[in-house]
Amino acid sequence: MKLQTQIPLQKSDNQMDYDSQVLLMGSCFSENIGNKLTYHKFRTLQNPFGILYTPLAIEKCIAAAIRNTGLSEKHLVQYNDKWQSLDVHSDLSRKTKKATVEALERALVKTGQFLQNATHVFLTMGTSWAYTYKTTGEFIANCHKIPSKQFDKVLIPHERLVSSLLNTIELLTSVNPEVQVVITISPIRHLKDGFVENQLSKANLISAVHQVVANTKVAYFPAYEILLDELRDYRFYAEDMVHPNKLAVDYIWEKFNKVYISDKAMKTMAEVASVQRGLQHRPFDVSSSAHQNFMKSLQQKIAYIKEEYPFMDFKQSNS
Repeated sequence: MKLQTQIPLQKSDNQMDYDSQVLLMGSCFSENIGNKLTYHKFRTLQNPFGILYTPLAIEKCIAAAIRNTGLSEKHLVQYNDKWQSLDVHSDLSRKTKKATVEALERALVKTGQFLQNATHVFLTMGTSWAYTYKTTGEFIANCHKIPSKQFDKVLIPHERLVSSLLNTIELLTSVNPEVQVVITISPIRHLKDGFVENQLSKANLISAVHQVVANTKVAYFPAYEILLDELRDYRFYAEDMVHPNKLAVDYIWEKFNKVYISDKAMKTMAEVASVQRGLQHRPFDVSSSAHQNFMKSLQQKIAYIKEEYPFMDFKQSNS
């Protein structure tokens, strides 16, 4: 008896290994996958502008990073004792305007440099609902809880979504023609917009993304469909009944591995995971001979891995 529908998946022709350099941008679901890659010591750059929910927000940041144009100072607003950029997440907000501008510049430079050698770019789209800032009439990334009277809420038109995605792809391939761009749609529902409105938003995104995928070399990973069609149960959600829980993230991660991680890298991942678990071990007696032997063995494992992959740094896991 078949008790579950499963999304058909095929191995990518452009899989990742430990020579890959991976940029992940978009909604908070991109951080679920990004954290897994970081844990396994892949070379990643994860949400350098903080969480971004719409294709237009992602496009604006990538364009500014590649063209070295910076982000609009017209969208720098002082609110709640911090200077906020409406074009990025509050992760980059600081107490002074100068400090915020410097944080933005660092993120732009870091992203621009990383893209020079990036092999894979994963873009996760969260919603097609967006806000325009009344002062400039432009779409923004984040309202930062500034009073709503300063913004208009808009469902981004299908055509604008498609053009934004195409612009982003053109920008990325202009820097690196061989880069593999993968788009996902976040399975996280934006219920603050409303139940029906969330479905409308996701349908709008799905339609635009698949129009782009059908006419470019961009790939699509069905994280949205895996959670909603394969798992289909609230036991796979966190307490807020919106975000996927650890079990769901682990399940989607396994599917991701089958598509995008090479067999050789999978073996290294197992070795890295063994070291990571060892580093997280907390002994009862650090001075015992058993623990000393354990640590000696662990350091030998690290040395063996770093001999082939010297860029890996396990120090942070010791804290």
